[in-house]
This record gives sequence, C-alpha cells and structure tokens, in this order.
Amino acid sequence: MQVQDVMTQHVISVQPSDAITRAIRLMLQERVSGLPVIDGSGRLVGMVTEGDFLRRAETGTQRQRPRWLEFLVGPGGMADEYVHAHGRKVSEVMTIEPVTVTEETGLTEAVALMEKHRVKRLPVLRGDKVVGILSRANLLHALASIAGEAKPRSADDTVIREKILAELAKEKWAPNAWINIVVRDGVVDLWGTINDERERQGLIVVAENVPGVTRVNDHLAWIEPMSGIVIEPTGKVIGLPQVN
Repeated sequence: MQVQDVMTQHVISVQPSDAITRAIRLMLQERVSGLPVIDGSGRLVGMVTEGDFLRRAETGTQRQRPRWLEFLVGPGGMADEYVHAHGRKVSEVMTIEPVTVTEETGLTEAVALMEKHRVKRLPVLRGDKVVGILSRANLLHALASIAGEAKPRSADDTVIREKILAELAKEKWAPNAWINIVVRDGVVDLWGTINDERERQGLIVVAENVPGVTRVNDHLAWIEPMSGIVIEPTGKVIGLPQVN
C-alpha cells in the first residue's frame, strides 16, 4: 500500500505569522496532534506539534539546567530554548525542515521515517504543495481494515476511495477533517468521529452510491456536543443489495 491509499486529504494548517494561541485552538478543535505550517505562497516551511508546547514559560515547564550543563549547551542553544519557551508566533516554535513523504511513498518507508524521526504525523507533498497528512491513526485504520489478509490492494479500490473523498468534498455537512476512509476489495471502512448522528447515515449513503462498493463498515464514533462524551461505534455492517 502507498501513502495515498490511507492519508487524510483534508489538510488543516497554520501560517508562520499566526499566533501560537491559534495553532493551539486549532489542534484542540480539530483533535489533531500537529499542524503543517504553510507560507503565503503555499510552501511547507515547518510543523508545529503538541511537543512544541511542552516546555512553556506560561506553565512553568521551561527547561531548568544546572550551570555546568548551561556551559555545555552554550549561549546559542540557551537562546533557542528561550525562544521556544516564550515565543508568541508559530514561526518561533515550529520545527523547520519537517520530514515529508509523497503520495507514492510506500507505507513501509513512511513507518520507518516515523520511527527514525520520532514523529506522529507526516505531511504528504505533491511537488512543493501539501496534499495530505499521514498520521499514526491512518495507519491503524488501514491495519484494522486489512488485518489477516495477504491480497494486494486493487486499482479499483483506489478509484473508489478517490470518488468517495471527492463527493464528500462537495458537501458542506461532511466532517471531512475527522473522517478517514479505507477501501479493500470494494469494502469501505469509515473511521473517525461525527458531531451529529445524522452525519453517519449521510456518510454511509455517499459511500454506498459509489460504483464498485459492495459493503460499508461503520466504525464512526459520535461525540455528544453538550457533554463532549465519545460514544463508541457499534461496528454495525451495512450490506448492499447484490445486482444480478
């Protein structure tokens, strides 16, 4: 399988000049652990993640080093740490030159990059443009959908997934940022979260209407809007009528 088969296409991003408070709000609102940083020309210039906010002056968690270690770190290193702990703009706390993949990168290579660089999310590039995000959750969704199978993914499955995503992109009600889709042998697995139970049936119907789909598996969790309680999916399998 390739990155394009499981990545999230809806990219939520921030700009270098954005306040860190905006990045934090977006991560909480969209329930993601990191955001690509994209400049005015659409070029990827960095990544900002939860880890960038662990050592902050506001929470009193900035690094406190003994003097002998400060000598080893040096003035430049200490200045970098100060900026990271006190910076107010995304450009001041982000990781520059982030690790990236392309749509054609194999999942084996992508996982190796995640392990080597200890990151949870990889921006997916087409040329110099970000066209998706590959996260650990995407990999888990793929694994859950194909575990125990040895057959390769067919080209038709890729077409089905692209058609579902294209149709959802047209619908304003669709929670595209929170949904991931895995297709295997015409079987569609819907993963992610919804804020309204009516969205569930809408997503199922979109998938059902794409030619080549034989079954839709509903793994969607509902977040109750008033309490924020996550209600786990039932795992119900919706079968499609066979056409003779």
